[in-house]
Amino acid sequence: MSAELLSILVLAVLFVVGTTRSVNMGALAFAAAFGVGTLAAGLDADGIFAGFPGDLFVVLVGVTYFFAIARANGTTDWLVHAGIRLVRGRIALIPWVMFTVTGVLTAIGAVSPAAVAIVAPLAMGFAARYGIKPLLMGALVVHGAQAGGFSPISIYGSTVNGILEREGLPGSPIALFLASLFANLAIAALLFVALGGLRLRGRDLGDLGDEEAKEAKEGGGGSGGTGGTVTGTRARTTPDASLLRLTPARIATLVGLVALVVAVLVFDLDAGLTAITLAVLLAVVWPEDSKAAVAHITWPTVLLICGMLTYVAVLQEMGTIDWAGEHVGSIGIPLLAALLFCYIGAVVSAFASSVGIIGALIPLAVPFLEQGEIGVVGMVAALSVSATVVDVSPFSTNGALVLAAAEDTDRERFFRQLMLYGGAVTLLAPLVLWLALVVPGL
Repeated sequence: MSAELLSILVLAVLFVVGTTRSVNMGALAFAAAFGVGTLAAGLDADGIFAGFPGDLFVVLVGVTYFFAIARANGTTDWLVHAGIRLVRGRIALIPWVMFTVTGVLTAIGAVSPAAVAIVAPLAMGFAARYGIKPLLMGALVVHGAQAGGFSPISIYGSTVNGILEREGLPGSPIALFLASLFANLAIAALLFVALGGLRLRGRDLGDLGDEEAKEAKEGGGGSGGTGGTVTGTRARTTPDASLLRLTPARIATLVGLVALVVAVLVFDLDAGLTAITLAVLLAVVWPEDSKAAVAHITWPTVLLICGMLTYVAVLQEMGTIDWAGEHVGSIGIPLLAALLFCYIGAVVSAFASSVGIIGALIPLAVPFLEQGEIGVVGMVAALSVSATVVDVSPFSTNGALVLAAAEDTDRERFFRQLMLYGGAVTLLAPLVLWLALVVPGL
């Protein structure tokens, strides 16, 4: 058995053991990286550690630390109620607001994980407070980020269009952008219907009669409530005038949130390092609000994601990804090869960097595309969208951020939901995109 095939079989075993036994899959992945990397790939400890995603580790820790402090000082409650007033009490609009915000952020140049890191904690706070299913809210945040992810000025779009130009292949930046936009919008709409989004239309806070509900619908200020929940089609709130009061700590936290957005989008600073720096500043000035914040960093999620990505990095280092791509490219049936390329992009990207996979697979597919038997624009669009639409997987950066942000949710249950949904998208999306974009010869 080849080392490449062995590494893939070990990955399958990780899933079986991780889903049937109460063992953190990240810990299993670290052990697998050590075993496979040492015995099959000849890597030493330094070679294995080279694949540790230090940047993602800092993003997960920094963002969850910052928002743990924001939650402790009441800023997230203030933002939740401000958002409700913004949509005038119509809860059904909240997931679409989050979808749009993340889409705009990535379309104007934000890295997809940075946009999700900014929006996901707020979105999941809304979901917990107002009875929106966490899978619905989390998935719409991720799909929103990918909907805008291939604009001509975005990171993904610039990467793909640059590769095509460098390889001398014809491309269409607008077609690529529209393919991602409509694919993610269609998936989001189906999810909204399937996960009870239509039933949210009856949950209008302005119909409840309490003071906060009236102000939410009218868009005014005044007293707020804490601990709001939704039962059936009605929300109950407990009046609390302190909820909507802007204390110095809350003002500083809001300024920090704006600074995080500006630092990431305007100055292209690292989201994780910026978030942890802002969190430390808040902790120094208001230590009473941050004493328990470190405990709310999602350490099991950090272990899970970092372990899996370290193992995938071992696979890349030992050539498993290139090995799979070369074998697919040698298939004599162009349409079948195109479908397999889409599936490789989707499966690998569900556990690794989407932009990294795009940057690796498109060059691997160049000899195949140069044969002229498959439309370049349709194939590149199908491959690119297949490799990004699966970012709802809890093992991808975006899915991990959503999982980490689900503070008031049963994380084990939510993890299983994300894994099942991510698996369904990985199974179905490449096939649908292949049928829509490749088979017609676009």
